[in-house]
Amino acid sequence: MLMSGSGRTARVRYLPGTFRLLADGDHVVCAITGTRISLHELRYWSVDRQEPYADAEASAEAERRSAAG
Repeated sequence: MLMSGSGRTARVRYLPGTFRLLADGDHVVCAITGTRISLHELRYWSVDRQEPYADAEASAEAERRSAAG
């Protein structure tokens, strides 16, 4: 089971193609939009920046911001 911390923000280590829970929770917060993302719905993140994203647009915005320095 991915989650056992109902209502709490999970601490996550983002890895290539997967992620690992470091502390129980049932969601993470998008680094760009602030949107709450259920761990079951988490599809986008950056391994380098260790950030989750709500969707492809938020991920692309993070890349633009990173490239702009």
